[in-house]
Parts: sequence; C-alpha cells; structure tokens
Amino acid sequence: MRTREPRPEGPPDGIPEDTPDGTTDGAPAPSARSEASGPGGALGDSGALPGSGAPSGSGALAGIVVADFSRVLAGPYMTMLLADLGADVIKIERPGTGDDTRAWGPPFAGGEATYFLGVNRNKRSVALDLSDPADLASARSIVDRADVLVENFRPGTMDRLGLGHERVRATNPGLVYCSVTGFGTGEGARLPGYDLLVQAVGGLMSVTGEPDGPGTKTGVALVDVVTGLHAGLGVLAALRHRELTGEGQLVEVSLLSSLLSALTNQAAAHLGAGVVPRAMGNRHPSIAPYEVFEARDRPLALAVGNDRQFRALCGRLGLPGLADDPRFAVNTARVAHREELVSALGPVLAGRTADEWFEELTAVGVPCGPINDLAAAFGLAERLGLAPRVPEAVAGPGQVAHPVRLGATPATYRAAPPRLGEHTGDVLGPERGTGQATAGAP
Repeated sequence: MRTREPRPEGPPDGIPEDTPDGTTDGAPAPSARSEASGPGGALGDSGALPGSGAPSGSGALAGIVVADFSRVLAGPYMTMLLADLGADVIKIERPGTGDDTRAWGPPFAGGEATYFLGVNRNKRSVALDLSDPADLASARSIVDRADVLVENFRPGTMDRLGLGHERVRATNPGLVYCSVTGFGTGEGARLPGYDLLVQAVGGLMSVTGEPDGPGTKTGVALVDVVTGLHAGLGVLAALRHRELTGEGQLVEVSLLSSLLSALTNQAAAHLGAGVVPRAMGNRHPSIAPYEVFEARDRPLALAVGNDRQFRALCGRLGLPGLADDPRFAVNTARVAHREELVSALGPVLAGRTADEWFEELTAVGVPCGPINDLAAAFGLAERLGLAPRVPEAVAGPGQVAHPVRLGATPATYRAAPPRLGEHTGDVLGPERGTGQATAGAP
C-alpha cells in the first residue's frame, strides 16, 4: 500500500475557483485532469497515447482517449465512469499538489484521501505546470490527439491558456469538448460554482429538511454527482454524432441547470401549477403514506405508491377498514387527510421492529425499509448479489463498483487511482518523465 502524508484541506465541493490569470487558488498554474485518445475522428478511429502504463480497457469505450482537466467531483466522477467502460483517461494535474481532493481528508486510506480515491481509478496522471510554455505545449499535444476533453475551470481560463474550444477544434475538429461550469458562461460566469452554493440558490435546500427548520443540504454533493452524469450523457451523445459525421462539438453543462432538471416533480409543480414547494421533512407533497414512521426500535421508511399497495398495507397491519374509508381510499384523499392517516398508522407500526416490518410488508408487496447507515447499506447490496465493492487488490481501497451492468462490454477495474504525475513519462516520453512522474509520490 503506498502512503502519503496528509495535506491541509482544500476548498469545498464544486467548480474550483480560478484567479483572473488562469491560476487556481493563487498557485502558479491551474490543476487539471485529462483523458485523451488518438486523433479526433470517427468513434474508435484513434489509438491510445504511448506508454505501457496506460490502463486502457476492452469495454464499450476502448480506444477513446479523454484529456481530463477537471478537478474535484463532477468532472472526475464522470471521467472515472468513462474509464471503467474502457476509455483511456489522462488526468492532467498541477505538479506538487495535484487535484484539490488529494488533500481533502480525513478520512485517509493508506495515507491517501478517500475523497480522491473514490473518483479517480483507471486513470493516468500527468503532472504539468500550465504556466510553463513547455508543459503547456505538452498539454496541447495531448489535446490534439484526444477524442474528448473535459474541463471545469472558471469560464475564460482555458481560452487564456490557448486551450479553448475554438482554438483546439482548429487542430482537432473531431474533439468532443466538455465544459462544466457553475452557472454557465454568460451572466453567471463570474459566480463561483460550489455544490453547497448551488444547492442553496438553486432551490434544493428550500425543499430539504424539516418544515419549520432552516434549509438543509443533502448529505453528499448531489449537484456535482448529477452534473457529472449529465455531462457524461452529453459526451456520449456527441461521440455518437461524431461517429456519424466526423465532427466534434462543444458540450456545456452547468451545476445550476443540472440541479433544476434534477428537481423533476418539484420543478414541474412550480412551472406547471405555480406552486412554490417547501420542505416537508420526510414527507412527499403528492403521495401518502410516503414518509418515515417510528417502529419499536428505529425509524422505518414507508413508501406506498398506489392504492393497491395501501390496501395490502392495511390488511397486514390489521386495519382493513382504512382502505375503504373515503378519507383514505384513493391517494388524493390520503394526501388531503395525511394527519388523520398518520395518526391511524403510527401506533400500529410502533408495535414491531423495523426489520420485522421490512420482512412482513415486503412479503405482501408494500415498499418499506429501515434507515440504514452505509455499513448496513453495503451489507444489503451484498446480500442481494449486487456486488457493490471493487476488490481492493484490483483497484485500491474505497472503490464502489460501476452502477451500470453491461452484458457484452462490462465495466473493468484495471488500475488504482494514480499517484500524482505517475504516468508523465509513459504519456510524454521518458525525457519528460524525469522529475515529473514522481511528483507528489511518497
């Protein structure tokens, strides 16, 4: 197990803030991640960049090279998912410090921040100082041979470096150029894109938490994760377009737009019916009973989605008359009489343990379950045969399996998250690897 001394904490989740001259947090050059493949063109036409250290796969995206200048979570999560499916992801990082999340701990595993480890497997790390002309030229050479470029700098930073979309498409017209921002490239370009900020101003916190409490953020940087998924969808669509036409294109995704899309039913209620949703704790604005009840030992989530399930619930609880009560017979009535319904169900549900109700109600088709911690959640997934963990011997500690199962081209786990600059020599040649490939290594 390789070890590394913990470093001070970096900034929070989101789009890292860049200074006007294109640097990050006052450092001499912006950090970057890059995934690259061979010359832009039809999907699969390119060959991998040189070097025996390439963790290239045989999956659906084999032969696709991604030049990854992204940092923190949204971009790296997306590029890791692409790498699992066979893409050769080249992560371009600032020498000495690298991706901000290398320092985001505790917790650490083997001396490395688990935050970084969780979204960077199957990648190659190249250490380049983008304020140095020679290193910038090396970055451009990677981009010129890539199929996909991913970046999440402040708008304008890549243009100042000579790596903006219009500049690079002149030498690589087949490149799919994915730009992730906080609030877009127009009036919102000056705003810093941090996950907590977007949860706040984007409305998510207003519908999360208790009704009379302050706005509450989600327990994970959900906006970053959703944005990464949207960006990946855009990249795959653009690659398909390139396969048909030979042309690359610009893919733009913002944290705010992704959040507004992800608000789904809450956003539709506002746009379609003029409703301004508010936080309801664990309740649902349109379904009942769809909330958390207290069982004898711990909370139980009950998610009754239709009238048939409600009738089954009432039968199992020994309350068959509730299903025929006009106040509760159909969902709209149950929502209107939610308090009376909760008063009727609560005392009965409190009589048994959450696990007992889980077994009994699941057996009759009523969705419910205890509120698990992560240890119990992974245990459940393992018992269900979902294989949620990647063996540590394969890709290092802290690896959650790829969530998509493909029958013919499954995800593969070929390499642990890289040390900073570990593959500089492999990608750029031995002469560039000296003093770079070991940057940040123990």
